[in-house]
Amino acid sequence: MNWSELFNADHQPSYEDIKEFIGQGEPFWSELLSYLDIKYQVQPKMAYSKCSAQPGWNVKYQKSSKSLCTLYPMEGYYIALVVIGAKEEEEAEMALGTFTPYVQNLYRKTSFSCGGRWLMIEVRDKSVLDDIKNLIAIRVKPKKQRR
Repeated sequence: MNWSELFNADHQPSYEDIKEFIGQGEPFWSELLSYLDIKYQVQPKMAYSKCSAQPGWNVKYQKSSKSLCTLYPMEGYYIALVVIGAKEEEEAEMALGTFTPYVQNLYRKTSFSCGGRWLMIEVRDKSVLDDIKNLIAIRVKPKKQRR
């Protein structure tokens, strides 16, 4: 059963429901949530979308009204939406060679529209997760860690 059928607009999932649905991709989910908590000190917001591209419940992260990412649970993995705006485009393109071939290809194939490149990145392994962390850090610089 797909996500939007399992949890409709009137049936908000818990974070445990999300982890269970993601299944084998859950360690990558938990790692990203932990990273966002530590580096950005932000709390997630669950939202329901009727967008035909990716309907259903998602998890949004924002810092000072700027979107860090939106996460979409999928069966066995999740999708992270990271928008690279005009201000970040040059830095992202300079770093492009350090990303996985998958993310490089996705970036090149995604045209600039509505104020940025809307990268819908499937998170199925650690290397792609690391790319997402780097893209988010380009978008919004993380807080310096105290020692």
